[in-house]
Amino acid sequence: MSGHTDNSVLIAAPLDLVWEMTNDLESWPGLFTEYAAVEILGRAGRTVTFRLAMHPDDNGVAWSWVSERTPDRDALEVRARRVEPGPFEYMDILWTYAAEGTGTWMRWIQDFRMRPDAPVGTAAMTDRINANTPLQMEAIKRRIEAAVPAGGAR
Repeated sequence: MSGHTDNSVLIAAPLDLVWEMTNDLESWPGLFTEYAAVEILGRAGRTVTFRLAMHPDDNGVAWSWVSERTPDRDALEVRARRVEPGPFEYMDILWTYAAEGTGTWMRWIQDFRMRPDAPVGTAAMTDRINANTPLQMEAIKRRIEAAVPAGGAR
């Protein structure tokens, strides 16, 4: 069984600003509430390889993993995947962006499968992702909207 999630949010900000802020990996600890650190490990063309570290969980464990992202500004999408999948057999994420009026739709489609020895199964992880993603998207939405210059253009 594979996991699949599809979540989106409408951000009251111009597409260029949303694209810029969500693709500035070094700023992610200030954009997401769950990430404590980002370390850029390499760049090859448009692809960036990086390590993400989360804030410690209730047991004091700070989870981290290596991912790569390849943005395509012309297609308004970013393809990402975990290079160090950890408890996942694989984790692929497609970010898409679409202008709507003066706002921007940001959408994350995640496809994954948990390893048989993972602490949670694919169905449970699907539920966790579907619970957490809207929280992260709301945090990102608030932070980007707060960065919109007076007059709404950038």
